[in-house]
Amino acid sequence: MNRTTLSLIAGATALAAVTGFAALSAPDTPGADTTAKAAAQLPVERTSLLCPAPSLSDIAETSYTSFTPVTKGTGSGGKAELQAAAQESKDGSNAGGGKGKDDGKSGERKTEKPVLTPKEPGKPVTGDSSGAESPALVGTADGRFAPGWTVQETTEVAAGTGRGLQGVNCTAPDTSFWFPGASTAADRTDYVHLTNPDDSAAVVDIELYGKDGALQSTVGEGITVQPHSTDPVLLSTLTDAKQTNLTVHVNVRSGRVGAAVQALDDKLGGDWLAASADPSGSLVLPGIPKDATSVRLVAFTPGDADADLKVRLASPSGLITPAGHETVHVKGGMTTAVDLGDVTRGEAGSLVLTPTDRSVPVVAALRVIRGKGDKQETAFIPATRPVGTRATSADNTAKGSTLSLTAPGRAATVEVTASAGSEGGTPVSKTYTIKAGTTQDIEPPVPSGLKGTYALTVEPKSGGPVYGARTLAATEGGVPGFTVQTLPDDRGTVAVPEADEDLSVVQK
Repeated sequence: MNRTTLSLIAGATALAAVTGFAALSAPDTPGADTTAKAAAQLPVERTSLLCPAPSLSDIAETSYTSFTPVTKGTGSGGKAELQAAAQESKDGSNAGGGKGKDDGKSGERKTEKPVLTPKEPGKPVTGDSSGAESPALVGTADGRFAPGWTVQETTEVAAGTGRGLQGVNCTAPDTSFWFPGASTAADRTDYVHLTNPDDSAAVVDIELYGKDGALQSTVGEGITVQPHSTDPVLLSTLTDAKQTNLTVHVNVRSGRVGAAVQALDDKLGGDWLAASADPSGSLVLPGIPKDATSVRLVAFTPGDADADLKVRLASPSGLITPAGHETVHVKGGMTTAVDLGDVTRGEAGSLVLTPTDRSVPVVAALRVIRGKGDKQETAFIPATRPVGTRATSADNTAKGSTLSLTAPGRAATVEVTASAGSEGGTPVSKTYTIKAGTTQDIEPPVPSGLKGTYALTVEPKSGGPVYGARTLAATEGGVPGFTVQTLPDDRGTVAVPEADEDLSVVQK
């Protein structure tokens, strides 16, 4: 008698490992425990990341850093590489440089040498480019390089609009992105960068919401992003309205894209505005620099219902309510901005937003300014997911990096590991305790014998959820350039839940 056992549990496990999908839910209360019981945590087997074209400035200097933390349970095979996003039509012209139309030409993908090719997990690899012709990058990683793969893009612009330090984590493609904090004001030049990694065209709608609601525009509807190409869309071409504070919604009708907003100011420098966490009743915006001279909160609720939010600052000593800004009222479908001034008053801080009554989903971001007079620089901090199982920040140097961690609910213990350097050095780990309701700025550990740049990996070990951000600072020409990247869970593993019953099917 031949007996074949078909296990549905094993099938689900294999599917999760191949696709890399995980079910994640954001709690309505920051600090709520989000850990779900699972039979196993399996490493993802394939990851995609997209890096936007870094700058339109001829004097821009851009560095890329790729890093994969060592993950248990992976095999010895796999690879990772980043290549220029390039789409050439049959006549050889570039089909991805503007707000393109689908002209029916299939085109052929231009094959170029990879910009970065990591050699092994646990050691960063760096690359660089210069000038306005630096392309967007499309990257894939599989096998042992996929779990937790992180790529940081950092650009220095010495002068002109948006001068200063601009940084962004390259992100996975998706179908919906929210960007509170964009602008079409006269002194701002904001682009939405759309990058399509796939073999078929993507169709995208860009919706704009100002202080009085949706801005009417047909120009932002049905934007076609060609395969393996990037499309920087200037916001001021989508509307005639001059709005100081805007919320941008990128909604993908077909396909998928990577999206980020490049916000450039004539006087206040500039930086990348990454997407906010998905709409939620409660939000955490971590890592406000302690020497911030101006902080502006921009919030938006996508529904018709208004949101009333309690505003608190997680300081080194606990949760406090900023004087004069105890609550913020966000009207449904309208962008609300609140200037909080120097809210941190010289101490580390993170903003915690919770509902005063009923919970209404909200997205939010902070515009942060350091410096005074003609030596001011800007960065953005979007609301973010918790660190979860693990998060990584690449492109750190011996000086200039600050790691900010906050535990808005229960106290938490985290382990921070400094990787080997890109050109040499030995990894080192250190454990920190973050008290309940506080934010702690730490001078991160540095690899022994460091040469080059290194990565920081944060892993919570016990306690409540932790939120994090890394600030990278560099002074150019007396201007305090800086950029802030949040540290959400890297989705490097997939939780496979336990079954309550035996789902095996026995076939005789």
